[in-house]
Amino acid sequence: METKGLLEAPISRIHMEPMDVINGFEVRPGMYEVNGATAIPCGVNFTVYSYGATSCELLLFKRMEAEPYAVLKFPENYKIGKVYSMIVFGLNVHDFEYAYRMDGPYDPKEGLLFNKDNTLLDIYAKAVAGQRLWGIPQMEGDVYRARVVKDDFDWKDSGQPLIPMEDLIIYEMHVRGFTKHDSSGVAHPGTFAGLKEKIPYLKELGINAVELMPIFEFDEMRDYRIVDGKPVMNYWGYNTVCFFAPNTSYTAKVEYNKEGTELKELISALHENGIECILDVVFNHTAEGDERGPCFSFKGFDNNIYYMLTPDGNYYNFSGCGNTLNCNHPIVHQMILECLRYWTTAYHVDGFRFDLATILGRNEDGSPMSKPPLLQSLAFDPILGNVKLIAEAWDAGGLYQVGSFPSWSRWAEWNGRYRDDLRNFLKGDFGMWEVAARRITGSRDIYNPEWRGNNASVNFLTCHDGFTLWDLYSYNEKHNEANGWGNTDGCSDNRSWNCGAEGDTEDTGVLTLRRRLAMNAFAVLMCSRGTPMFFSGDEFLNTQFGNNNAYCQDNEISWLNWNDLEKNRAHFEFCKYMAAFRKAHPVLRKFSGNSWCGFPEIQVMGVDAETKVLRVIYAGRVEVDDRGNGHDDIVCLAVNVFWEDQEFWLPALQGGKVWYVAADTSGRYLQHYIPGQQGMSRLPENKVTVGARSVCIFVA
Repeated sequence: METKGLLEAPISRIHMEPMDVINGFEVRPGMYEVNGATAIPCGVNFTVYSYGATSCELLLFKRMEAEPYAVLKFPENYKIGKVYSMIVFGLNVHDFEYAYRMDGPYDPKEGLLFNKDNTLLDIYAKAVAGQRLWGIPQMEGDVYRARVVKDDFDWKDSGQPLIPMEDLIIYEMHVRGFTKHDSSGVAHPGTFAGLKEKIPYLKELGINAVELMPIFEFDEMRDYRIVDGKPVMNYWGYNTVCFFAPNTSYTAKVEYNKEGTELKELISALHENGIECILDVVFNHTAEGDERGPCFSFKGFDNNIYYMLTPDGNYYNFSGCGNTLNCNHPIVHQMILECLRYWTTAYHVDGFRFDLATILGRNEDGSPMSKPPLLQSLAFDPILGNVKLIAEAWDAGGLYQVGSFPSWSRWAEWNGRYRDDLRNFLKGDFGMWEVAARRITGSRDIYNPEWRGNNASVNFLTCHDGFTLWDLYSYNEKHNEANGWGNTDGCSDNRSWNCGAEGDTEDTGVLTLRRRLAMNAFAVLMCSRGTPMFFSGDEFLNTQFGNNNAYCQDNEISWLNWNDLEKNRAHFEFCKYMAAFRKAHPVLRKFSGNSWCGFPEIQVMGVDAETKVLRVIYAGRVEVDDRGNGHDDIVCLAVNVFWEDQEFWLPALQGGKVWYVAADTSGRYLQHYIPGQQGMSRLPENKVTVGARSVCIFVA
């Protein structure tokens, strides 16, 4: 995106001639409305603000050098309100890196941490220096510095897919872990470019949205430790260093002053292939931690503004990571809004998933707000008008808002109750069919369509946090010993079942049952109202060896082993088929008009005296032209979680219609679980048998 249009108005009000000389550099007051460092024809504009600082210095460094080659103190008359702004003439963006020093009062009990000796990273930096190589720790005395990014990326005429929420199939992934394993077969493993190489695979699978785990700049080495002789680190990236900068260690090539190019190339290629890009964003805390943590950015600019502080100046910790961003303070509110606007305009991002999003609805004292200003602003912001907003509607402080997250009919939520209830049901827990039916049919008891619309629920059974799909049916207990915390970390409420053997086994009966339960889960997910999401690798039964909190594992525990794709090809083909099946049947995604056959939109037939099968029948109308021509779309999902075969009668059809078997995880009606070249299998009568612990799908 070109910056000329954005900067034209402020530039037009400034005669671009020097007014002063500071330490040999020609300078003048800058563009106060444009935060961060911005290249302009005559040099670079630097704008920074602080409410508590009494003075500000700009530090200029040569690349890779520890000491600044120039220090430019902002003259007092270069400050308007709380904003310092200065144009430095003659600077070439390729020749320097920069940081700030802020002076002011130091009183930790009042939350004031100003220190004129601290080198601070620009909060609005578009690129962070020194983070290019993954796994290289900073040397003692190293500080974060920023680079100026010149954005001349040509998006050409590529538009964004703008896929309706109900039509999405979201694929959550870790950029590095997706292709880092040797088996991935890409030229640039562990990078944005490596992911781009896998787009044909994503298209074949049938997903149409990727949700990237954090790609904002983070320092993977901040929690570096050695456990049993092996390194562990901040692999997932939920520990942001800078919200405006992409993670440079995810690039295949050096991008000095062009940071973000490879990510933009990835997003552009995804769009060209009809796939949206959603970013997992972490606005609940930063990598500065609590009072024991470093002071490299936010703390040094305005600690008592950016963080929620207790009356004695310590940090509220609703994030579980040491500090909590003070999201509804007007300054932090503004920063977050500007950040999301930047990623939307400069990177053409299609949506954001907000980690521990209930923190974004807390007041400055930590109490929940009924109408949080930040969440409302994001819901109604014009620039964000087409992006998806998805909340993880809970936090580490115990605030759980699934179904009650402030939404303005704009926010969707990760439906944690879908995950929990369906996990219980699918492993055969008694008494779950009624609540399972509510989750499958859209969780309308949680998301009332009258005030939440029909697109509030993001349904998932697996995600980065917890067991993979294979591990969900291979382990009764978590096995996180490799993390170094004595297996005390990670959730113990997994609602999993090992099918009779914990972990690896050669028992063919156990392995067959595990594969069937995995297919059951995927089939139910694809036949549920709401937006489905699953974790990368579930489509070929990837394992994390029972680790349900692999946040620190940059190794084969977390990396996808692509050899499993061929090993579990039948499961992949099943998942691929079910994704296509969902797309082919609008009634699985939304109300599409009353059917002509008289079936209701949704009909639930549950466990009764005759059968232990939960049956959900969706019915609607599919229009094929503008003249009203169309046909009925009728799908029956039948789920038997009991350990014996079950029989029941499908309802009679009108107009000469008959029932066909579209999927059968037991293999009774379809040998390979899905139709072969001959197509779906026609039922000779309406009486059917659903195999033990299996799922059947029928279409009229």
